[in-house]
Amino acid sequence: EVQLQASGGGLVQAGGSLRLSCVASGFTWDDYAIGWFRQAPGKEREGLSCISNRDGNTMYADSVKGRFTISSDNAKNTVYLQMNSLKPEDAAVYYCAADRGVSCGLYMDYWGKGTLVTVSS
Repeated sequence: EVQLQASGGGLVQAGGSLRLSCVASGFTWDDYAIGWFRQAPGKEREGLSCISNRDGNTMYADSVKGRFTISSDNAKNTVYLQMNSLKPEDAAVYYCAADRGVSCGLYMDYWGKGTLVTVSS
């Protein structure tokens, strides 16, 4: 059974930092890419960042480029999203997801439950 568990959300002041973690199990790690997404109330789900477990390539949405960093610990089957310089508009439920292959899209194979990030101004 594939499982993705996101954690690390919480309340942070604007300008602060959080690190989200996504622990995955139930699939061959190297065959998948892991992505981070978020959805704020009344808004569409937004893809933020993606990392290929096969080759380590990463990508970022323009909205988070330079502020967020995705990384992985292959030994722990865990992907992290380091979020710095957080803004009130970053507040959302954050999800991690896995897709077979080397890239991410909005239609991922597996999704985890989200973790809530709240940013106070």
